[in-house]
Amino acid sequence: MPEQLSIGVVMDPIQAIKPAKDSTFAMLLAMARRGHRAHYLELSDLWLRDGAVLARSRPVTVRDQAHDYHRLGDPVEGPVDRFDILLMRKDPPFDLEYIYATYLLEIAENAGVRVVNRPRSLRDVNEKAFTAHFPQCCPPTLITRDRARIRDFLAEQQRIVVKPMDGMGGASVFRLDQGDPNVSVILETITRFDRRTVIAQRFLPEYRQGDKRIILIHGEPVEYALARIPAQGESRANLAAGGRGEAVPLTERDRWICAQLAPELRARGLDFVGLDVIGDYLTEINVTSPTGVRELDRARGLDIAGMFIRFLDTGTA
Repeated sequence: MPEQLSIGVVMDPIQAIKPAKDSTFAMLLAMARRGHRAHYLELSDLWLRDGAVLARSRPVTVRDQAHDYHRLGDPVEGPVDRFDILLMRKDPPFDLEYIYATYLLEIAENAGVRVVNRPRSLRDVNEKAFTAHFPQCCPPTLITRDRARIRDFLAEQQRIVVKPMDGMGGASVFRLDQGDPNVSVILETITRFDRRTVIAQRFLPEYRQGDKRIILIHGEPVEYALARIPAQGESRANLAAGGRGEAVPLTERDRWICAQLAPELRARGLDFVGLDVIGDYLTEINVTSPTGVRELDRARGLDIAGMFIRFLDTGTA
């Protein structure tokens, strides 16, 4: 067995998660299997006093079942350096409270606590804009808040997808066709009359075969991707929007995309990442709290969270 580690997990309220779908819950189960001590925290459990970061945490035990799936021990308060590792697994929205938490976690990191993913990188890497670092992997892409530029891009591409920079779960994703009479009102709404930056990409009809989620652990991809297939009549493949998941082997192009990103992800301390790939193209790089683990595990008999925790305690992905 590996050396027992004390691992703090910053996450959303555990009583509100869906154990069958929650990737953080899978990580807690994996910690227990490997004999590590898991401690539960929410954002409000972190604070700073005179340059030192402190935390209120509770030991947590978990069981892989739909109900009565967790037990919390008595709370403990003290410096965060009592943890060997802190996992930042708070779901979006990526708002100011999230950013403030990364400031505290970065100070904890400077004090010797290993924080995964690295706090500075969580701030720097917008999940949509960061794709611009890898244009060779992406479809034609425009980031702007100028409606006229989006119209020009639509005229060039004929069919595009437009979405807010801070969206998640398929929310507020619009497909626009050249000549659609609703283009003006959609662009007014999504850009808030040129006051909000959005991302536009060429529409990829391959989404019907699945918007793939590829999980990378320290830059190494899991062998299967979760292809999210859209529901009948739906233009979004997200599971939150009614799509269904299907585990599919990685293609050579998928592996090439992963290889293009891996050195930069490792350099930035982004050790658990979810790529979104449609057809041959990278569309998003998810770094805050990627999901899809439990679905892939069930479909292919994998243990992705176990692979991740093993990486944390051995350094081998």
